[in-house]
Amino acid sequence: MKIPEKSKEEILSEAESKGYEFEKKYHGCAQCVLGPLMEIFDMEEPEAFKAATGLAGGVGLSVQGSCGGLAGGVMAIGLWYGRELGNIADPEGLRFISYRLANKLHERFVQEYGSSICKEIHKKVLGKTYHLNNPEEWDAFLAAGGHADKCPGVVGKAARWAAEIILEQEGKGE
Repeated sequence: MKIPEKSKEEILSEAESKGYEFEKKYHGCAQCVLGPLMEIFDMEEPEAFKAATGLAGGVGLSVQGSCGGLAGGVMAIGLWYGRELGNIADPEGLRFISYRLANKLHERFVQEYGSSICKEIHKKVLGKTYHLNNPEEWDAFLAAGGHADKCPGVVGKAARWAAEIILEQEGKGE
């Protein structure tokens, strides 16, 4: 894991644009935040990326849980600052850094969207909640711009915010 040799704004812009494009092209909000951050910060963990698959659309497209973009950002923060299974006792208290930074990302979602819950974010950016596990609702979601620009915008911001939190923690806040 490393901070790229770029300006803070270049890193944040790259995170946002890659997150946006990943979501628009591939879908799966958690992976579409996590993937660009893994690339940018050289922290690719194939199994973590794979594990993020089911977190899309508020967990399994249910829209009932946290935004997958938030989940992907929290996973990236955890990859950088989290405790490891071999050191689960965590006498250093690393988990508290991860908790604090994850909470900071959560608060950005609440500030921007009024909630971190997928269905509430749908209402804010799409005007209503779409039940993504229902084929007719899925089609309506797509017709409303769900993957054209709405969710990509949310994902892009999530990737940017998570990158910003990592950079600030690493002392690159300028």
